[in-house]
Amino acid sequence: MGYETSLDYINPIKLWNSVYDKVTLKPNKKVISTQTVPAVPVNMNLGRIAGSLFIRLAGVSGAVAVAMGAYGSHGFYPKPDVPPELKDVYKTANYYHFLHSLALLGVPLTRRPNLVGGLLTTGMVIFCGTCYAYALTGNKSIVQFTPYGGMILIVAWLAMVL
Repeated sequence: MGYETSLDYINPIKLWNSVYDKVTLKPNKKVISTQTVPAVPVNMNLGRIAGSLFIRLAGVSGAVAVAMGAYGSHGFYPKPDVPPELKDVYKTANYYHFLHSLALLGVPLTRRPNLVGGLLTTGMVIFCGTCYAYALTGNKSIVQFTPYGGMILIVAWLAMVL
């Protein structure tokens, strides 16, 4: 028994390392080659999306929303004889008009763009249109159609899930 062997008996860590080396599996020396797989192209024609009717409709609707907002700020609100209730209705109509104009930008990305876009457009025209008309004219008979526009907008948002 030499100097190194006597240290094995004294040092338990070295002893367990030698036992561990005998018990564990040895690494396999095979070389594993990998192969690069090309990415699967997405079936989405960006030209079709960019030229979509709903993208154009969103642009027109957004421009109309800006124009209506400018009219509300500079032509409608400064009038002292306009009741605050009508001003609030006008603000609500303009807010929803902007919001749903932006939502129209995402319509081509849905599974059923014609359904979602049609519902969004119809709901926006009925809801925002009746609110604008009531705020500008004060005619309460037109407000009866506003909830239908709101329901159509809710259905449009839910149709995005389909």
